[in-house]
Amino acid sequence: MYVGLVAQKDNSRAAFLAAELRRRLRNEGVTVAVDTTTAETLDLEGTPIEAFDGCDLVVSIGGDGTFLFAARGADGTPILGVNLGEVGFLNAVGPEEAVEVVLDEVAAFRAGEMSVRETPRLAASGDDWTAPPVTNEVVVQGPIRGPGGGVEVDVRIDGARYSAGPADGVLVATPTGSTAYNLSESGPLVHPGVEAIVVNEMCASEGMPPLVVGPDSTVGVTVENADRAVVVGDGRVLRELDPPTAVDVGRADSPMRVAGPTADFFEALGKLD
Repeated sequence: MYVGLVAQKDNSRAAFLAAELRRRLRNEGVTVAVDTTTAETLDLEGTPIEAFDGCDLVVSIGGDGTFLFAARGADGTPILGVNLGEVGFLNAVGPEEAVEVVLDEVAAFRAGEMSVRETPRLAASGDDWTAPPVTNEVVVQGPIRGPGGGVEVDVRIDGARYSAGPADGVLVATPTGSTAYNLSESGPLVHPGVEAIVVNEMCASEGMPPLVVGPDSTVGVTVENADRAVVVGDGRVLRELDPPTAVDVGRADSPMRVAGPTADFFEALGKLD
């Protein structure tokens, strides 16, 4: 079996746990890769996160941001999240039980019994490009937020116009991402068991309320009246645009795959207060 370890950057507690997991896994005959940043902390040879799609399991140690970072490299590889953050919608395993749970997953994998849940991701595309899948949200916006950074947007759902006018941008989120950037933009919470996509205009002058549409819908965003715009996915700039231009956002072909225990959605919500 081949396991990848990703620890939160500049977190000594996460690095210590990664070292302990590496030691215990190697004692069980498991081949272990450590991402390059964590490897520098532990004075080991590292593996680029982009190569983690070759693992059988990836263990993320930190907060939800670390989990999203791991997911970018893991692609379809199952990810198990160890929570060292404050909320932990994506990380269901506490640090005190991490070694036991990871070893249980190794045993389950070897027995052909590892249980994996699939969570939808989103992909943005244009006329001649497709961005990598993202877990939480895709944002189509002007080059900056706030005064002077807005754009004219036309928002369509499966080709039918939903809204149009000036806005900072348009945010399209998965149920997983409904608790992240979408929530800070006054978007709705969506239970992870609901199959849906959230459409949320950001600071629209005369926009419509946030909308929840079906999981297979395509959200089309046309951007006009701007020198430049960007497509941002899970906090990273994925693409720079030269308006006028159109972006389609919909469910990605490959979902995120999650291993290990399931996080208690409502318990995590309580930590947002």
